[in-house]
Formats: sequence, structure tokens, C-alpha cells
Amino acid sequence: MRILSNELSKHIGQEATVSGWLHKKREMGNLTFLVIRDRQGLIQIVDDMSEESSKLKGLQSGTIISVTGMVKEEPRASNGAEIHDPKVTIEVPITEVPPIEVDKNISHNPDNYDTLFGYRYLTLRNLKERAIFRVQDGVSRGAREFFHKNDFTEFRSPKLLAGATEGGSEVFTLDYFGQTASLAQSAQFYKQMMVGVFERVFEIGATYRAEPSFTTRHMTEFTTIDMELGFVNSVQDVWDITNNLLNSISDYIWTHYEGDLNLLGAIKPLLPSKYPQITVDNLHALYFEKTKKDLRGEKDPSPEEERWICEYSNKNWGSDAVFVTEFPSSEKAFYHMVNPDKPEVTYRADLLFRGVEIATVPLREHRYDILLEQIKAKGLDPESEGFKYYVAAFKYGMPMHGGFGMGFERLVQKFIGLASVKEATLFPRDVNRLAP
Repeated sequence: MRILSNELSKHIGQEATVSGWLHKKREMGNLTFLVIRDRQGLIQIVDDMSEESSKLKGLQSGTIISVTGMVKEEPRASNGAEIHDPKVTIEVPITEVPPIEVDKNISHNPDNYDTLFGYRYLTLRNLKERAIFRVQDGVSRGAREFFHKNDFTEFRSPKLLAGATEGGSEVFTLDYFGQTASLAQSAQFYKQMMVGVFERVFEIGATYRAEPSFTTRHMTEFTTIDMELGFVNSVQDVWDITNNLLNSISDYIWTHYEGDLNLLGAIKPLLPSKYPQITVDNLHALYFEKTKKDLRGEKDPSPEEERWICEYSNKNWGSDAVFVTEFPSSEKAFYHMVNPDKPEVTYRADLLFRGVEIATVPLREHRYDILLEQIKAKGLDPESEGFKYYVAAFKYGMPMHGGFGMGFERLVQKFIGLASVKEATLFPRDVNRLAP
């Protein structure tokens, strides 16, 4: 019976069989060391130049082999044990020299992106590359665990739509049996409609934006963690659950994926139980005071300010996450609620984490008549195919609610400490990349 690399130390003094890919082969004097990779890690095989090692002559890394031998304790091995006196069976021989050496570090320099992403089917076999996406798996597991513990229902929204949900030109269109359809820019409308059904909902799904962007934070296809929370008392309820979600995910991955995070050199973030909050105007003022760069009067924080305030918060407030609040009403989305006590601003915050915005977290406008006014004020038609079913849901009773769309790959990127969101994406899609 096959055992995995993480089970090897339980079989010291016994004969065991392992199977996997030939990860590395090296000869030292009269000894040959084979390293096999399976889904849990690496297994070292020690052979004293017997006929067994000669079976691998001319074969390359990626060859699939099975090995039966005696398990011996070896504290220097990654799992505390190795196999001696092996009997090797070649399952799938590989004779072609691979274009990537998967046992060596693979550069994440942008100049190497064509190699990193173009040979993704091989670069992902590198343990550090693979660890990125094990952590990504942990982020989604941690998010789902948090949502389910807090009585959220998971749903799945359609990605083929009759009209653009966010408006604007950043939408992919396609022919849909003679009609013009668009790819979903977000789950926005559907998660709000589901508040009228389940009160608390979430989705982890694909999002498409036709953004001609070449930054380290944008892609044309990406994943979002979407959440909507009904029957809230104030926008602070929405910010609090967002705060708690991020803390819960962080604790989850550092509990269950610590080995992968350590391999990647990740540092657990400082995330207090209550994140600091700063208004847009106060952020501009503080930035000007400390740097003498004057961005006062700007509607949004600049990317430079986002990085700066996160560094400032880490050093002065003990938090790698910051809520930036009180965005101007003049720039609001039609579904944002205006603060009646301060109508020049909306009930909205941007959650910044380690230098980048990962979520916009507003209170939604749930009152039917006001929502209609705000849609029309944006020059949009509430009776169009893209809007009329969404608007109809509010006609029949919608509680006060709020939520967010959180950038999934951005979150993974920042937990690990990667330079670009593309590095946290299995097969990134941007302006120039549509394959593999």
C-alpha cells in the first residue's frame, strides 16, 4: 500500500512503498540520492549504487516511479525519515529534458513572467510555487469556515448577463444566440437580491473587467470574495464583520498552512480586534504633514498614500489593516447610501491591507424610491435588462444591508508578500495574456 511523504516517519523500521515524480537525482561517491515528490512533499531515497539506481539512467525529472524499501530515521530529512535498500519501479518514463528545473527557485522578476506563467504546468511543480496555491486554498477554506460559523449561505451568481451591472465601458461583451451579453463585472446585484432571501450570503467566484491596465494590482479575470449582510444597524456592523473575517482567515492559514507560509517566508500580519479608521480628508492631511506631498482635496487616496498609511499604521497603530472612511457623495456608486447627518459623504470605507485596497465596504441604499433616484442620477435606465430585475427586488422589501467584494488574489498576495497579484494567480489573464 502506498504511503505519503508526511506519513513516512510513522513507519520507521518497516518496509514501505512510496510513489511520485522524480524531483531530483544526485550521486555522491558510492551513494545515489533520489528525491521523490508527492502531493504532501518530498521523500529522500538512499541507494548504494545498486542496479536499482541504474533503472533511471537516461530518465529526467518528472519520471513517475514507485519505490519500496526500509524506512530509517533521518533527522536532517524534511519529514524526519528516508528510505534505504530501495526497489525501484518505473511507472511513466520521461526522457525529454524539461525546460524548467523544478527543484530550483524560479524567479518572480517581471522580466521572467513569460517563463513563470508560460510554463505554469511545470513551474507549479516547484515546492514554493505550489505552496502559494496551497495557501490560496487555505484562504478560501478559512473564509468559508468563518461565513458558515456566522450563519451565511453560499450562493452562485451567473457570469453571463444581459447588461453590465457596474455600468461604464470596462465590460466584455459576446454574442449570446443573437443577443449581446456581457461577462459579470461583479456579483453585486445578485448578492443584494439574495439578502431578501437569506439575509446573509457570500460567494467566491470569478469576475471580469475589461481594464486596459498593466499594474501589479489589476487583471482582466480575477476572483472575489463577495459578502452581503442584512438587518444591520449601521455601517459599523458591516465593517466589524469584515474586520473579523480577515482576522479569522489569517488565524486559519497560520494554523493549518504554517509550513507553506514558512517556506514562502511569509510573516503573519498584525491584525488587532478593531482596525484603525481614518477619513479620506484626514489621510490626505496626515500624509501632507509627514511627507509634505499635497494631495489634499483629492477624492480618493492615491496608491502611494495607500502604501504609506499602511506602513504608518503598522508602526504607530499596530495594525497592517486600515479602514479609510467618509468618501465624497459626489463620487458614490448608485447603490451607496449617503450619510444623512453629513450628506457630503457616503457610508463607505475602503479596507487597506499591507499597502493595497482589498475591499470597498459600504452600506447599500435599500429604499426603493431613493435607489431609483440614484440610478437615474447616474444616467442609467432602471428599466433596462441589466437593471430592472435588480430594482424590482427592492420594490418588495429589502432590509438595510451592506457588504463587499474582496479581491481574493490580492488577499493571497498580501498574506504571502508577493510583488504582484499575478503571482498569486494560477493562470493569470491580463491585456497581453490569454494562455495557457
